[in-house]
Amino acid sequence: MTLNEWIFVGLFLMAGWMLPVVPLLLGYWLAPRRPNPVKKQIYECGVQTVGSAWVQFRAQYYVFALVFVAFDVELVFLFPWALAYNKLGLFALFEMAVFILLLVVALVYTWRKGALEWS
Repeated sequence: MTLNEWIFVGLFLMAGWMLPVVPLLLGYWLAPRRPNPVKKQIYECGVQTVGSAWVQFRAQYYVFALVFVAFDVELVFLFPWALAYNKLGLFALFEMAVFILLLVVALVYTWRKGALEWS
């Protein structure tokens, strides 16, 4: 490669760095430094809050969400496999059985740890 061809690579790398950096710097420089105290008040849907606005969520909600995402991803992988089942052969059946077995083992492990029970 000649030097002229490397100039395009350098320009591409500079643009790749500048595209995310420039908006961040502009936002930092142009943002208001001291917002109005009214804008810092806590509200929900235009209604003033009663009591503390700090609410802690139980970690169990996140475990349920992760289990849901795991089985949702399983479904995304099962649909194309089911559509092409006749064309794939015995090896694909074995691979999908291993895949489902791994997910069942993970579900049993999560169940035995008590992560799916409300206390």
